[in-house]
Amino acid sequence: MAIARFQLCAIDCPDAPALAAFYSAVTGWPVTKPHADYPEWVQLASGDGATIAFQRVEGSRAPEWPGQEHPQQMHLDFAVPDLDEGERAVLALGAVKHEHQPYPEDFRVFLDPAGHPFCLVHERYDA
Repeated sequence: MAIARFQLCAIDCPDAPALAAFYSAVTGWPVTKPHADYPEWVQLASGDGATIAFQRVEGSRAPEWPGQEHPQQMHLDFAVPDLDEGERAVLALGAVKHEHQPYPEDFRVFLDPAGHPFCLVHERYDA
């Protein structure tokens, strides 16, 4: 029996609306308006229940991957039918391709505009 239902993954960042806009463009999920009492919190409306949220954190520092001095702690994976097309699209949105690419034929590592790693994974590996 489940204790709880997964609701969202919240990502700390220096500019929540900007990072929400980036991931909105990646996923196609619209950005919800910040709550009046919590303007530092923005999230996406996935339409499927679970979603991604973004919260502004003063002094936010990007992870350093693959190093462990300031580890990533988490990352997001997005399934795509074509890695090359997916790469072109996220680069056009402002992502940066990471220099370390362990298995570039299967998945590719990028940094979002706030410096968080995320991966595009060929959909044949989508669980």
